[in-house]
Amino acid sequence: MEIMKTKFQYILCAIAVAMAFVACVDNDDDIPQSRYESNKLTAAQFLEENDARLGNFVSLLKRTSFFQLLTTYGNYTVFAPNNEAFDKFMKERGYANIDEIPTAVADTLVRNHMIKGSKAYFTTDISEGNLGMNMAKLYINLSVKTDTANNNAIIHYANETARMVEFDDSVSNGVVHIVSSMIPMTSDWLADIIAKDSTITIFRDALFLTGMADTLRLYLDETYPKWGGDKTSVDSISEQGKIMVPCLSGSLTEVPAHWPEYRYFKYTAFVEPNSVYEAHGIHNLEDLKAYAKTLYDGMYPEDAGKYDNDFKNRKNPLNRFVSYHLIDRVLPYDDIIMNSEFLKGSWWDRDLADPEEFYETMCPGTIMRFCIPNSKNEIYINRKGLKNNARVPGILVERGTNQAPNGMYYYVNDIVEYSPTVRDDVLNCRMRFDATVLSPDFQNCGDYNNQPARGRLDVSEIVAFRLGYVKNWSIMGDDAFIGLHGDGAWWSSYKGNAMNINGIFDVTFKLPPVPSGTYEIRTGYTVGNERGVVQFYLNNVPCDIPADLRDYGGAPYIGWTPDVEGNDEDAKNANKAIDKAMRNHGYMKGMDTWRQGGDASSTLRSHPHNLRKILTTTYLDQNQTYYIRARQVLSDRKCYWNFDYLELCPKSVYDSPQGEDQH
Repeated sequence: MEIMKTKFQYILCAIAVAMAFVACVDNDDDIPQSRYESNKLTAAQFLEENDARLGNFVSLLKRTSFFQLLTTYGNYTVFAPNNEAFDKFMKERGYANIDEIPTAVADTLVRNHMIKGSKAYFTTDISEGNLGMNMAKLYINLSVKTDTANNNAIIHYANETARMVEFDDSVSNGVVHIVSSMIPMTSDWLADIIAKDSTITIFRDALFLTGMADTLRLYLDETYPKWGGDKTSVDSISEQGKIMVPCLSGSLTEVPAHWPEYRYFKYTAFVEPNSVYEAHGIHNLEDLKAYAKTLYDGMYPEDAGKYDNDFKNRKNPLNRFVSYHLIDRVLPYDDIIMNSEFLKGSWWDRDLADPEEFYETMCPGTIMRFCIPNSKNEIYINRKGLKNNARVPGILVERGTNQAPNGMYYYVNDIVEYSPTVRDDVLNCRMRFDATVLSPDFQNCGDYNNQPARGRLDVSEIVAFRLGYVKNWSIMGDDAFIGLHGDGAWWSSYKGNAMNINGIFDVTFKLPPVPSGTYEIRTGYTVGNERGVVQFYLNNVPCDIPADLRDYGGAPYIGWTPDVEGNDEDAKNANKAIDKAMRNHGYMKGMDTWRQGGDASSTLRSHPHNLRKILTTTYLDQNQTYYIRARQVLSDRKCYWNFDYLELCPKSVYDSPQGEDQH
């Protein structure tokens, strides 16, 4: 685990000093304000002091255990509905007064408006984007709009609909934002909220006919071990829910690690409204069956006609169609590609490549490509091309989600399908999978406060994963440990994060499925003296000799040398020669698109401690399953593997006449 640079600490200090001089303004305008700051009052006391505006919320809180919780130490973000919000809510639900709200509803309502986390969320910290899960296990997103009638004042919203009429009221144990309407809540599972949406009835009917709706009702893994256990074992947690694990930093100091309290099953669906189907001549379920049959009989001719009436069979055309719309993890819009805070800055060089990520879908043997091609940070599915120059235009994912405790769904503006164009063109590219997406558990399960492991702007602690409870992974070894460090702006890792695998480990993980063809399989990693030596295997066949992760790029057998500066042909040719020499040794530089700390002069390509190791070149069959095994060959339990990303690069790219790009 790399150490954050002093430069970033200076920046944070400068920001803190600047913020100290910003005064809170209190006036009578209709513009929401940051009005209050106290180092003495708790959130509970602040709410009580504002009884004239927030009395109904206080009354509801006192009927639950949460009012007492807000008197204690912690980091709470409270979205407090004002009395007008309660009036609207009670009128809609038919409650005559606050006392008629049932206890169970009161408890859910309160949980829906509170986040307990490692920090409190001010709008100065994150003006737009995902804040993580509230205490009802639903995601809270902030968004902003401009009030054109009021000098284009910025208006903040929670989950698109709850307007924040006052925000950033600082209290001793967090922050309070006052909202003018309730944040929508639900206790329905994902399949059930899809069933209630009258705009997506064609997809709904297909979802239930294929039986995939049953999967979308899964939530908790009841076999997951309860908290507690032997404090000395790395595969247990202490009574406080935390232990110290060694060598996750360059100085070999210990850092705290948390095992998730629960293991969740969660899902994301990308759904066409009926209007999209109708534009393609699909007006009902029977039309969709015919459409799916034409598409997938062509994609899988060996299965054509065999399973047409067996809709729950995974090889049935309609089942394949529906399953390709589903991903077995929860994907908040602003975290589908990477942490949204990095998109706001210059961490990704968007002149060279669009930010992107790849995910395996629930249709066996298929993946989906996501990218962000514009400054509006809109997300597209299965698009190919840089910025506005799209050869394959892709499908727009509409911002704004419909949530359930076990997932969410998005509307899309065209039909999502695994087509010949997707297989042969869109996915005919270098596919770079951040290591943190190689199991849904890394995105479904998380830290002490049930925030997802991936996407946390927190580098001080590790989210650990219990052996035997990581989908697509098997982990063995003497004190083997796997953890995910949070996103760090100055960390020398792709997307600011990585998986840390410790001890005398022997781990195996499933490769994401790719279209049939010849591929180079590579792993991206950071070098360090404490990293260790790892033998890699593909389906238990050794990949070359063990890789010494302690050796920097300057080692003669690796051949890293700095790029020749300049854009002329001589410089380009010289750098191509460097790349070719490294490839002959089985190595590559890091990519030039990720800028450590947002610094244009500090790309991963410019660092001799950011390397790609070519594991093997082989033919991959889309109908087969492949596994990478990594075994620590040293006997030092303090060594670890910093697993940053995986690349599956087709021969058409790495062996193209113009050569593979550096992006």
